[in-house]
Parts: sequence; structure tokens; C-alpha cells
Amino acid sequence: MDISLPLDKMTNLDKIAVMEKIWDDLCRNPEAISSPEWHRKILQAREQDIKKGTAKFTDFDCARERIRNKTK
Repeated sequence: MDISLPLDKMTNLDKIAVMEKIWDDLCRNPEAISSPEWHRKILQAREQDIKKGTAKFTDFDCARERIRNKTK
């Protein structure tokens, strides 16, 4: 299926609205979407870090600021 959207004519808000509609649609059947193997491995490694007590956590505000600084 070839889908074409007038992205060059859409505002950022329009684009976000389209993404939200697609995301909402995908969330209706989460069992139909399988996670990739690499994702399972990362989650298992993080779970092990938590069990060992070596996991490091960051509060949301600090994480958001770090991400913003990396994307500037």
C-alpha cells in the first residue's frame, strides 16, 4: 500500500495529530505487534541490574533535560 501525505503542507500540529491517530489505532491490538529480540534482551539486562542493586534511576525532569541537551 502506497500512502502519500502532504507533509510539506502540514503543520507540526497536524503531523503530531496524525501520529497520535496511528498510535491509538496500533494500541487497539497490542498483541499483534511483537517486540524485537534486542528489546527483550535489554529489558532482561535491566531487570537483572535491578535485582543486583546496580540499576541507576533518574527522575523524569532530569532525564528530559538530558535528552533536550543531547538533541540541541
